[in-house]
Parts: sequence; C-alpha cells; structure tokens
Amino acid sequence: MHLLPSGICFYLSVAICWLTAEIDASWWYMGTLGSQVMCDNIPGLVNKQRQLCRQYPKVMQAIGAGMKDWISECQYQFRNHRWNCNTTARDHNLFGRLLIRSSREVAFVYAISSAGVVYTLAQACSQGELDSCSCDPTKKGSSQDAKGSFNWGGCSDHVEHAIRFSQAFVDAKERKERDARALMNLHNNRAGRKAVKRFMTLECKCHGVSGSCSVRTCWLAMADFRRTGDHLRKRYNGAVQVAVNQYGTGFTAAHTHFKRPSKNDLVYLEDSPDYCIRDHESGSMGTGGRVCNRTSRGVDGCEVMCCGRGYDTSRVSRTTKCECKFQWCCAVHCRDCHQQVDVHTCKGQT
Repeated sequence: MHLLPSGICFYLSVAICWLTAEIDASWWYMGTLGSQVMCDNIPGLVNKQRQLCRQYPKVMQAIGAGMKDWISECQYQFRNHRWNCNTTARDHNLFGRLLIRSSREVAFVYAISSAGVVYTLAQACSQGELDSCSCDPTKKGSSQDAKGSFNWGGCSDHVEHAIRFSQAFVDAKERKERDARALMNLHNNRAGRKAVKRFMTLECKCHGVSGSCSVRTCWLAMADFRRTGDHLRKRYNGAVQVAVNQYGTGFTAAHTHFKRPSKNDLVYLEDSPDYCIRDHESGSMGTGGRVCNRTSRGVDGCEVMCCGRGYDTSRVSRTTKCECKFQWCCAVHCRDCHQQVDVHTCKGQT
C-alpha cells in the first residue's frame, strides 16, 4: 500500500518526505532545504519524478506554495462533517494513517490535490512566474461561439500544459506500481485534473462604438477553485466502490447494484473507518472537542457530529464589528461590539 500520492510531495517553501517503518513513503514533511537538496533526498520518488524535480525547481516551488490552497478547499468542503480533512502537523504524513485505507475520503484527497497541482501551475504560467510556460499559445487568430465570431487575445490559461506536467510528475509512481491502490490513485488523480478543465470559461472584452460589441477579444480562463471543490465534493457523495477487473487493468463495480464508474467519478476500494471514534490504526481523529450546532438537524448538528455521546456548553465572549457607517469618501467606520455566546463541543470517548 503506497501513501505517497505519486510524488505530490512538495513544499510550501520546500517539502521533504521521509520513510516510516510501516509504509513505503509518507506525504509532506515541511522543511527548508534548497530545491537541489530536496530533489535528491525525498525518499519514495521514482526516477522520472526526481528528474522532473531537478529540471524544474521553480515549478516545484509554485506547486508547493499552492498546497495550502487545495488543503484549505478540502477543509472547507468537509468543515461540518465528522471527517473534516484535518491534517496532523506532528506527523511526517500530513493526513496520518488515514491514507492506509483506500476509502472515499482518500479518493477525494487525491482528486483535490491533483486538481490543485493543475490549477496552481496553470495560474503560475499565466502570471509569468515560470520560464517553462506562459499563456496558451494555441489560442490565436479568430474563432466563434454562440454569440458570433471573436478574436483570441489576452492570456488564456494554459491548462493543457498544466495537465500534461501534472500527469507526468504526479502519476509517475503509480504507473510503475500498477496494483489496485495505484489504479485507484490514477483514476482519482485524472478525475481531479478533468474537474479543473471542466470549468474553463470564455471571457471577452467588447470593442466598438458606444460599447456596441461589434468586435470581441476573448480568452479562456479557469473558474475559481471553489467550483472545482464543489464539483469534486459532489463526486465524493456519489463515489463508486470498485474492485479490480480480472485482467488487472481497470475496475468493475464492487456490488452488482452499483453503477460502473465513469472517468469523472471518484472510486474507492474499502469502506471508511468510523470517524466518530479516535483510532490511531485507522487514522480517525474522532469528533471529541469538535464544535457542533445545537439547533441543526444536519450533519453539523450536535446529535450527528457527536455520535450520540452528548456535548458540553461553554459561554465565550466574542467581538464583532457593528454599526458600520460609510464615511465620505473612502472609509468605513465600525464599532466593536461584544457579545456572550454559547459554544457547544462534542464530548470525547468515555
């Protein structure tokens, strides 16, 4: 079972991975080494990944800096659920032992991280931060859409380049292994990449007398990453449990009443652990101490979040901005308002 997602092992300034006794390689361990040293010392990288790391250190830096964005998106999508995409800073493995099990949560992590690589890299290309890429060079000349003809201009996000680089680097290790977990990771990596491309939009600027828009200049731009996160969250909800087919080349549905997964679906091999209970072996952090909503009947409600264990209530003081007034021309002045509020937190295991 391999926990390193095919070399998505980057750094915010620089990330370095280490071997552990039980597993092949872990996720991210934040360090401050130089890029050349980093590339030579990450255990678990296959030769292709190490070569790309050495050849494109600025790309590694850009992708590493973008880690916080897809992690934040993962945590936003699951902020009110028992599993909340929590990370374990004290562990060499960013998501702890959660990754040992091939669950639907792990499927989402691989998909959102792969999508994050594409998004960050395409953005860095468009903003001129990298020597190896820029705007999409194929978007030139004229074209047309439902509104008529237009001229390509501006800077189209070079998503195809980002997808190719992500596929070459991120997938390299999985393509070498080709076991059931590797096939699962490859599928979910691809679903994440496709999700970014899915929400490319045509943006245009009008030219002409009195804004008549007789001439348009257009470019392709990525949508906000939130749309990708929302889409992958829906795919998580409808994720398909699968088994490897008899040829070892793809998947069949694990149960006869399940649909066969499409390329856009997320797939998983094993049931999720019980996230109610703190369990080191499964990587579950439990829900003890989590804030819950006493009046909600949804997944964020205390009854569901606390798994029937009950909750504690404490009164805390909060300061918010209130009575805000706009001051001509360019300022807003507010008062600090203090209020006492009740905070409900789930009881731990007894």
